[in-house]
Amino acid sequence: MIPEIVILAMIAVFLGLRLYSVLGRRAEHEEEPVPHRFDAHDKPDVVPAASATQAPARAVTEQQAKPDVLPQVERGVQSIIAADRGFDIVSFLDGAKGAYGMILEAYWNGDKETLRELCDESVYEGFAGAIDAREAAGETVDNRLIRIEDATVRDAEVERKEARITVRFVADIAAVTRDGEGNVIAGSLDDAIETRDIWTFARRTDSRTPDWQLVETDEG
Repeated sequence: MIPEIVILAMIAVFLGLRLYSVLGRRAEHEEEPVPHRFDAHDKPDVVPAASATQAPARAVTEQQAKPDVLPQVERGVQSIIAADRGFDIVSFLDGAKGAYGMILEAYWNGDKETLRELCDESVYEGFAGAIDAREAAGETVDNRLIRIEDATVRDAEVERKEARITVRFVADIAAVTRDGEGNVIAGSLDDAIETRDIWTFARRTDSRTPDWQLVETDEG
């Protein structure tokens, strides 16, 4: 039991470092397709970070913004670029998709350590409370992220050197809840349900590390 706990703790730290090194940094390679399932032993690949000193300031072009950024939030994205010249919205969205899968997987598996690394205190407490309630009821979940259909920036701003980006995810999730005896009491793995989530990520623009964290969640 002890070795398993040590291994899980090492994995949680590794995932946290991967997330911290991806969100908001310029990609060296093309975006990879989102896997159909984020397994605990096979997390989605993330885009390597480039050095901020090598990344010149760059405005968001119409071609970049058009797929994933609404026109009305482009000014906010540009303000983040002005505050952090290493920021790139395409790389950020790629990292946000990976973070979405990792955080959901950690919540479903009851992995509080990973959640603590990737979320701020208030969001972590919400996830942890739900995990505790689930465990107290003797229930387990067998959920699978089938695919992320869309990830769109809904808001972006910089206030007091804190950058905040809100992303609306549309994803297909197969969800099953089991009781203490393993019987299915809700859901089905045969039918994926479309889920819409609005998550806000934040980081300090004067921070030396790209430590984006999930600071707010909502349904959308």
